[in-house]
Amino acid sequence: MKHTLYQIDAFTTKLFSGNPAAVVPLQEWLDTPLMQHLAFENNLSETAFIRDNGSADYDFEIRWFTPKLEINLCGHATLAASYVVFNFLGFEKQEIRFNSQSGILKVSRSGNLLEMDFPSWPPVAFDDPLLQVSEALGGAVIKGVYLNRDLMVELEDESAVQSCRPDFKLIEETGYKIIITAPGKEVDFVSRFFAPTAGVDEDPVTGSAHSQLIPFWSARLGKRDMKALQLSQRGGTIYCSHKGNRVTMGGNCVFYMKGEFETSTL
Repeated sequence: MKHTLYQIDAFTTKLFSGNPAAVVPLQEWLDTPLMQHLAFENNLSETAFIRDNGSADYDFEIRWFTPKLEINLCGHATLAASYVVFNFLGFEKQEIRFNSQSGILKVSRSGNLLEMDFPSWPPVAFDDPLLQVSEALGGAVIKGVYLNRDLMVELEDESAVQSCRPDFKLIEETGYKIIITAPGKEVDFVSRFFAPTAGVDEDPVTGSAHSQLIPFWSARLGKRDMKALQLSQRGGTIYCSHKGNRVTMGGNCVFYMKGEFETSTL
């Protein structure tokens, strides 16, 4: 059976920037090991598989795979999947409801901007003297360490985030995915995201990390609406809002390519 694969650059208005994701629409789920093999073959931070099963409670189901494992939440691949649904699958509503491991995720569109409604994961102060966080981050000076799904490390300023030289082997040994963050110069806050435990040394733009970053910086800055920048080599802009137990993240997408694969040969 033939399946279509789309590759989309998310959280960007320019091709070859933002975070690339593969999106595979399905009528029925493929075997989980096969989806994992396909994600490994694509060798992108995430491959999203979406299934339209006609439920009254949601429009699609969505699952996300890194090259190494299935994860419970991914922002940029959800944004990319929404772009595919709106632009290639004949979907006429203004809001998509995805059913996922993290509950119902809603994505709406306003012109070219897509806005995702995600859970809010406020991080809490965390102290484990056995963790060599500064060493794993190349000797970075740490202001604070926090934890929710991922370890979040606050650095002094944007320059410290930009110049950080992580040791990915040491990060993997911690067992955590690590977010580093600081106030921004021209945006409200900046970040980078390291996930060698998931097979991704540095993720270009990480929506799920902002489920932690948005409530953290909203409380610190006393602001509900914020603009964020992820300082990877590709870079990406996220328009953020804190709404109690939910957060919203807005971003643009750019189409890169469309292809096919044949499961009968796999």
